[in-house]
Amino acid sequence: MELFTDGVIGDLLEDNLWNAHFDGKIWSKSQARSWLERRPNIKWHTIKDQPLSVVQDVRRIREHPLVPSFIPIYGYVYDVHSGNLVEVPAATQAGRPGGLI
Repeated sequence: MELFTDGVIGDLLEDNLWNAHFDGKIWSKSQARSWLERRPNIKWHTIKDQPLSVVQDVRRIREHPLVPSFIPIYGYVYDVHSGNLVEVPAATQAGRPGGLI
């Protein structure tokens, strides 16, 4: 999802996602506007900056009421070329334990 922006992915999908119409026997493509044209504010969750995205995810987990504050949370990015996990220090910092049992 880092190769696209919300606008680009929306534009790419728009031509192929027309409303389908079923007349009781066969499916056909409706000539009405596509569902995407009627819902232009879809959030595709594209990623502009992987490390920043990991930090945001770790913060979201850290702040969730069902996650105990004493559990450390770490953040990594998977390097597809080396097969290694690369730690995101800012994410690990954001996920450090904040209290005791």
